[in-house]
Amino acid sequence: MTLLNPTDALARAVAGVASHGFLIVARNTRGDSVYLKPEGSVFALRVSNHARTPKQRANHPDSVTSLVIRQPKAESQIDALVAEALRNYAGECRKREG
Repeated sequence: MTLLNPTDALARAVAGVASHGFLIVARNTRGDSVYLKPEGSVFALRVSNHARTPKQRANHPDSVTSLVIRQPKAESQIDALVAEALRNYAGECRKREG
């Protein structure tokens, strides 16, 4: 099993989320946190290499779930994390909309 380093794993995760119709709407200056939203949605999904800080929570209150990758991962592991993040995102959106 070949592992992707965290930077490449994050890029694969962002591409995976984007392949489901999400667009990149924000990226921090270091490039290690990316916020994506489906067109027309007020809610974002965050992909990062670290947990959210209070500053990030304040700057992006619309982020309803995060996909965090800190360690090298296999492509299949990343794809599973993307699928889980998309399910969590959909669930959080339902809770907040209804």
